[in-house]
Amino acid sequence: MTPYVFDDTPCKLGEGPLWHPTRQQFFWFDIQGQQLLTRVQDTTTAWDFDETLSAAAWVDNDRLLLATESAFELFSIDSGETEFVAPLESDNAMTRSNDGRADPYGGFWIGTMGKSAERKAGAIYRYYRGEVRKLFPNISIPNAICFSPDGTYAYFTDSAVGNIMRQALDDRDGWPSGEPEIFIPAGVPLATPDGAVVDADGNLWNAEWGGWRVACYSPTGEFLKDIKLNAAHTTCPAFGGADLTTLFCTSATENVSPDNLAQSDDHGKTFAVDNAAKGQAEHQVIL
Repeated sequence: MTPYVFDDTPCKLGEGPLWHPTRQQFFWFDIQGQQLLTRVQDTTTAWDFDETLSAAAWVDNDRLLLATESAFELFSIDSGETEFVAPLESDNAMTRSNDGRADPYGGFWIGTMGKSAERKAGAIYRYYRGEVRKLFPNISIPNAICFSPDGTYAYFTDSAVGNIMRQALDDRDGWPSGEPEIFIPAGVPLATPDGAVVDADGNLWNAEWGGWRVACYSPTGEFLKDIKLNAAHTTCPAFGGADLTTLFCTSATENVSPDNLAQSDDHGKTFAVDNAAKGQAEHQVIL
């Protein structure tokens, strides 16, 4: 398992990696660059937007549901056109979207945060069949949104706090059931927990901001192993490839220290590791 640079575009804040399972195509975002990117064979394509955007779920072969600074928008991959679906804190100019992922029930979870990471300025929401509901308020930096293979649990973190949380889900429609509990306590990750994904065996893979790695934890929260990457601020992993055994991970150039800049030329690039583990196919969102 030797990591390599999948795409050498230096994102200021790479995020939201998504392997589209029917197109067999990889997408990701540069939040601060206000871009959605994709790479097909050796060609990278970027779509520019007039506000920040951070995460997506696939609707069908030709469309993505995007989480932008102020809305959920339907995006046509072929035409590049967007269509408004629902507002997302559109009345709050100080916030933007951050980490998000579709759940096994056809919903789409998305976190919001202050544009300058203002304390408790954000929240975590769920879009489900036309409804947008706030799940968790007073979040500073929402991250690590992902789901167990059997749909029993959701995971998330407030990176400013550092605990990775586990939330039981109702097995009928995927809404949270009961209160979240600490899954991995703050201080266990070597650095700040950022985005995460769960593999087919239920192991949680967490990118660490400032940690130069993606760490893997068992379904009961024990540290298993890590994959070192050549970027200080790893931001979010995702599984993809034809057999879902390639682990992709975005990274950021934002706030990289001079010392760390001197250690690598790969900050902000998107990485891949073949045969890392068997992943889950990304779930389809239901409009």
